[in-house]
Amino acid sequence: MQFLDQAKIYVRSGAGGNGSVSFRREKFVEFGGPDGGDGGRGGDVVVECVANLNTLLDFRYQQHFKAQKGGHGMGKNRTGAKGADVVLKVPPGTQILEEDRETLIADLTNPGDRVILARGGNGGFGNSRFKSSTNQAPRHANPGQPAEELTIWLRLKLIADAGLVGPPNAGKSTFLAAVSAAKPKIADYPFTTLHPNLGVVRVDTRDFVLADIPGLIEGAHEGAGIGDRFLGHVERTAVLLHLVDATLENPVEGYNIIRGEIEAYGAGLEDKPEILALSKADAVPKDELKKKARALKKASGVEPMIISAVSGEGMQNVLRALADAVAAAKSKAIEAAKPAADWQP
Repeated sequence: MQFLDQAKIYVRSGAGGNGSVSFRREKFVEFGGPDGGDGGRGGDVVVECVANLNTLLDFRYQQHFKAQKGGHGMGKNRTGAKGADVVLKVPPGTQILEEDRETLIADLTNPGDRVILARGGNGGFGNSRFKSSTNQAPRHANPGQPAEELTIWLRLKLIADAGLVGPPNAGKSTFLAAVSAAKPKIADYPFTTLHPNLGVVRVDTRDFVLADIPGLIEGAHEGAGIGDRFLGHVERTAVLLHLVDATLENPVEGYNIIRGEIEAYGAGLEDKPEILALSKADAVPKDELKKKARALKKASGVEPMIISAVSGEGMQNVLRALADAVAAAKSKAIEAAKPAADWQP
């Protein structure tokens, strides 16, 4: 299935229907009077978050969405029909931005969340609304209110508990395939991962969602490689697993490049808890691996974990560390959401 995480669309609500100018004229009815009905309300443009979507691909083939106009009022005090709403269904984690791509309108993270982007215009009053003791035959009615229209951007940021970061061919997709049922593309050339992949990981009866994003290279924040846009998919994670390829001649340089790109991207990623791991341990002699681990510890200030998705070395330990970090972040969020205790004398 193709993946799309950004889309530009145009939306317009429905205009309200016009009020009617009408008079009752029936044989043997002595006092007819005005009987023009009101116009119907125009439809709204609504964005709804649904659980069974994980891409914005539907908006690649249709970019214009227009709600139905309200029906015009008619004689015999008949009100025009209300215009049908347009409901845009998006996956959890979708942000709605104004055309400048910076001003946030809404952030839909939970299935069932809804936001009205453009409200339909009210219908105009018919002439029966204007009759009075001094104006018993009004000959005017109100037009319906105009529609609202705007151009917006939809940006998807996947909702995951932990994220994988690292350079191309660091073993991120292999790691995800080894610990979950996900089947990302794996090959021996760079940039085999072109879009994020999600997998559900279970360790010691605990489950969490792990996100794998395309690899970063030096200058990604300036557009090198495929850029750093996909870092947005790990913004919502509780912890990052930074994989450093143990087969590199200088893993410290590779580590510093990725940290530099994360800091250049910003958005709070540089402050997220990070677990550092040397991957592909099965492909490096033990003495060389220890030497590289010591150098990486000196550069990063933390002890790197030694893992191999092929042999399984260190995999359970790193998964437990990820699960612990996710659980700690959830507990912290629950505590922060609790209301403050009322003051008591």
